[in-house]
Amino acid sequence: MPYKTVRINPALPNKPRVSVLVIYTGGTLGMVYNQKSGQLVPFDFEQVLDRVPEIHRLDFEITLITLGEILDSSNMKPTVWIELTRIIEKNYDQYDSFVILHGTDTMAYTASALSFMLGGLNKPVILTGAQLPIGVARTDARENFITALEIAAAQQDGRPIVPEVCIYFNSMLLRGNRATKQESVQFNAFHSENYPHLATAGVSIDYNYPFIRPFQVGQPLTVRTSIDPNVTILKLFPGITQQVVESILGIPNLRGVVLETFGAGNAPTDSWFLDALKAAIDRGVMIFNVSQCEGGRVTQGRYQTSKLLDQIGVVSGADITTEAAITKLMILLGRESDARRISTLLATSLSGEMSE
Repeated sequence: MPYKTVRINPALPNKPRVSVLVIYTGGTLGMVYNQKSGQLVPFDFEQVLDRVPEIHRLDFEITLITLGEILDSSNMKPTVWIELTRIIEKNYDQYDSFVILHGTDTMAYTASALSFMLGGLNKPVILTGAQLPIGVARTDARENFITALEIAAAQQDGRPIVPEVCIYFNSMLLRGNRATKQESVQFNAFHSENYPHLATAGVSIDYNYPFIRPFQVGQPLTVRTSIDPNVTILKLFPGITQQVVESILGIPNLRGVVLETFGAGNAPTDSWFLDALKAAIDRGVMIFNVSQCEGGRVTQGRYQTSKLLDQIGVVSGADITTEAAITKLMILLGRESDARRISTLLATSLSGEMSE
């Protein structure tokens, strides 16, 4: 698929500079209001300089490419994650870092997926977007975009400061697979309840170095693009019926379930419920226990109600987010076939997505 390409601040001859590849997927950031209809419509993002002239002041090379199909992030699919992974793989040696402009609704899912698909990543991949369109006077798009570019280009001793997948939004840099969207009407859309911010952007950008994944010398990029989408989320609630649980666990070709439990990983102890889970596990369905609490952590076995889950083979997700859990399941199921190995990898932090 051909991509529209625009080069901004091109490098001068014989003067090597940091280079950033910007990938525009769609989202509110790239919208303007249509005067006649009053509706938000995408604008030609090649005209980004007209909307964000401050880009000219940045002292590094920027190349902008636009996906062939611009998406509202509600239409995000694993096929697009694969496309983004392939773009980064193809351009990995040509650019020092990457910025992905993305709608906010599913940004945490994409960031989580890319963190697992880009194995051995040693360069920044920063996702950002906006709550208000770039054509609105009070938009947050300009600050988010400009600062994401600066963070992507930031180096220390010739190495990138943040060599991992992140989300930058409203002055905060978050680990991508630790973030979740919690606000739709405030500018601070994303939170990271179980992991510290990686940086805070004020008058200066202050990096939280102890919590940033370190640069790995000589580490090659290994992409993983096999994804199995036959997964689902089962959120528990008081009064959930046997029919509902068995219907979800009985979905044809189902391979994985993120089980959103109460508190520290607790669930009902009704025999029908545990029997339904065990029957699914015996059929080869992986069940991954994630807390419903925003700052929760699963500790299977702490209470009797979670000890029984541990005994039947439910895998503890510790303090992983639902977004990271569902994408991790998809990617592990796509690349692995041995159930024991999948269980081990689910319970292991692969990209800093959960506490050991």
